[in-house]
Amino acid sequence: MPAVTRWFIKSSLVYLAVALAFALWLAGQSIGFAVVPGLSPVFFHFFLVGWVTQMIMGVGYWFFPKYSPEQPRRSERLGWAVFGLLNAGLLLRGLAEPLFSSNAAATWRTALVVSAVLQWLAGLLFVVNTWERIKER
Repeated sequence: MPAVTRWFIKSSLVYLAVALAFALWLAGQSIGFAVVPGLSPVFFHFFLVGWVTQMIMGVGYWFFPKYSPEQPRRSERLGWAVFGLLNAGLLLRGLAEPLFSSNAAATWRTALVVSAVLQWLAGLLFVVNTWERIKER
């Protein structure tokens, strides 16, 4: 298993655990847990992008058909770029969303846009790196 795949999968499991903890916190708000503004969108991003999407990307990078004997997974550099951009975008979102919800300063609005762009770039680079691996036998 390539190192980047291990990082994708292990990171996705961490996001799953954190997202489930956020889900418990969100449920607990109805019985007196402190209300954290912006926690709901962070939960959804950590769950869907952090766990589901990242797991799919990691397994896809590993299992999709080989690109060539010399570059079976096409570009390892692009794989790491996808991992870095996706996680930077997720972590920035996790920080900026609650801060924006409690203080709608332009800084946090900009941080949310940057986080979205980072995640979008990660998705785009994943497609670029994977596209040619999907071919007829």
